[in-house]
Amino acid sequence: MNLRRVGALVLRYTYVYRRSLLRLLEVFFWPAIDLLVWGFLTLYLEQEGRMLPAGIAFLVGAVIFWDIIYRAQQGITLSFLEDIWSRNLLNLFSAPVRVTEFVAATCLVGILKTVVVGGYLAVVAFLLYRFNLLSVGPALLPLFANLLLMGWSLGITTTGLLLRWGQAAEALAWAIPFAIQPFSAVFYPVSALPSWLRPLAGAIPATHVFEGMRSSLRGGSAWRELLCATLINLVYLAVACGWFAYCFAVARRKGLLVKIGTQ
Repeated sequence: MNLRRVGALVLRYTYVYRRSLLRLLEVFFWPAIDLLVWGFLTLYLEQEGRMLPAGIAFLVGAVIFWDIIYRAQQGITLSFLEDIWSRNLLNLFSAPVRVTEFVAATCLVGILKTVVVGGYLAVVAFLLYRFNLLSVGPALLPLFANLLLMGWSLGITTTGLLLRWGQAAEALAWAIPFAIQPFSAVFYPVSALPSWLRPLAGAIPATHVFEGMRSSLRGGSAWRELLCATLINLVYLAVACGWFAYCFAVARRKGLLVKIGTQ
């Protein structure tokens, strides 16, 4: 893997945001709207006496954590879509760029997005709701890392679908993360789900991350949940990489890269 080529790809994908104010606003606007809506709803429920004392921390923390998954996934998927929209896909893969370098670059873009947007949301949450993200404790960074891993798995899987079916699968770039959200125990504990859905929730790494976050905010331990999340994430990441390699091989063999790149 050539780090200079990886760095060049990262610069190429970040230039899109540097040159477009509207794209930059999109990165910060929607996360802030989610935080405002859920935060003010929680404050209202607290005033009405319908919310647990730790409710504001649970929900605001969940909004920030969920956005980490979403931005990590979007960092990979939207970078690939940018190459499709700009008809740069053929140039990308005809250049001396390995697939592993492309994946590494888009994963780094995902990290940049999550760090910037996560830090921004943490500041907004502290100013508006006095929620300190650091109150999660020493488990914060491992939880963050597991959310990144899951976001990467989703992003690599979605990019494989785009390689296989082209722009017909474009909507999946936004649909896939939200399709699993109801089963990931983001805003409520796993116990709130029907009993027949709990095994499905347990197979999603994010479920263990959010359960661990709530446990940490209550003063408990998140390490058992972290272990489960890490093991599941490693399996899913390996499967996602295998799926992407398969889809790329099929696309190259059938000439789909030319078709996708000129649509």
